[in-house]
Amino acid sequence: MKSFMKLFFIKFKSPLRGLGGFFLFFLWGLGGYAQDLDNYLQIAADNNPEVQAAYTAFEAALQQSPQVSSLPDPTFTVSAFGRMVETRLGAQEARFSLMQMFPWFGTLKAKATAADLMAEAKFQEYLDVRGNLFYDVKSAYAEIYQISATIQVKRENLEILDSYRQLALRKFEAGSAPMVNVVKIDIEREQVLTEILLLEEELQTRKKQFNFLINRTGNAKIVVADTLTIQQPLYDAEISLQEEQNFEEHPAIIQFNRQAEAYESQQVVARKNGLPQIGIGVDYSVISERTDANPVDNGQDAIMPMLSVSLPIFRKKYRAAQKEAELMETAVQQNKQAKINKMKSELEMTRYKLNKSQQLIALYDRQLESSEQANKLQISAFSNATGDFEEVLQMNQDILMLQLQKIEALKDAFVANAKLDYFFINKNRD
Repeated sequence: MKSFMKLFFIKFKSPLRGLGGFFLFFLWGLGGYAQDLDNYLQIAADNNPEVQAAYTAFEAALQQSPQVSSLPDPTFTVSAFGRMVETRLGAQEARFSLMQMFPWFGTLKAKATAADLMAEAKFQEYLDVRGNLFYDVKSAYAEIYQISATIQVKRENLEILDSYRQLALRKFEAGSAPMVNVVKIDIEREQVLTEILLLEEELQTRKKQFNFLINRTGNAKIVVADTLTIQQPLYDAEISLQEEQNFEEHPAIIQFNRQAEAYESQQVVARKNGLPQIGIGVDYSVISERTDANPVDNGQDAIMPMLSVSLPIFRKKYRAAQKEAELMETAVQQNKQAKINKMKSELEMTRYKLNKSQQLIALYDRQLESSEQANKLQISAFSNATGDFEEVLQMNQDILMLQLQKIEALKDAFVANAKLDYFFINKNRD
């Protein structure tokens, strides 16, 4: 079991090994996404206190096996007599006893097995905590991307509104349009400026939260990509297969499996603790020589081997310990099933959100293309004094709304993919 734990530790030591979306791959502008986000994930894995605590708990659990698999300390007794005890060979001056107790056969091995399994369960808990952290980091990164992209879109919209204002002002000066058009644009520009200011404040707050999440100072620089494209999801059949396997490869489920196995070993330990312990020792007595006689072996020290056997006659505590281990195993199995049911439910919702986001992105792309064409026609019509300026402003507002909705859909798709990465954290690990 110890060699297995060493191999297990080496295999999974790297915090980022096996990462990457198995079902959906995101490409950020000029490859910046993968590099930047992977760096943040590495920083989070190395610095996040919760992950560090989970790994430290695993290292602490590894120290249990040497403790429980060791023999109990031997007992050494020294007796010195105030009044000498007379023997045939002389007076007994001192007595030394050494005793070593040995648990029933297989007890120490069963204890070590239970401790190693619990340590492995702690390691799987660490992997699960780290997987949840990666999901949180990706989700926070997506929020920052959404706000940054929204600010950029609104700034571009300000430039569009400025061009509209110049057009409306020229039309007013030419006497072909009222001044109210210019005033309406000024009102809208003021609103957009306020929205940008609020978004910039929110962006700074989100960045500080992100830095705290990866355990950096709040003002540390964060690089966020400008563009986001999504490829179609792959291996839906693999997702279905994993569902049928009840996420048996997921760290959270492996953790429950190892705990259940550990409690099975603890049942063995409880049964063996109810069997006798055998003690082997030696007793050495120091004998002084007789002066009143000279028998054979006069003053010869005495050495006597000893054997002791414990009598576990009070059975109630052993039965209770075994029953406790059985109930704990049952509780672990129940928690495991609850976790599987929750993950199945969340997976269904994640797949729905991913599919919904993809369909919305495709819809917004089509609508943006049509709206851009319609917008050009309305601007042309207004320039020729045949169109309504209200329709131009409304179409611009519609385009802005579609752009913002597409950004939100991109963020939702990314978060859904991050959740899939968590569900199938062990996919493509090797």
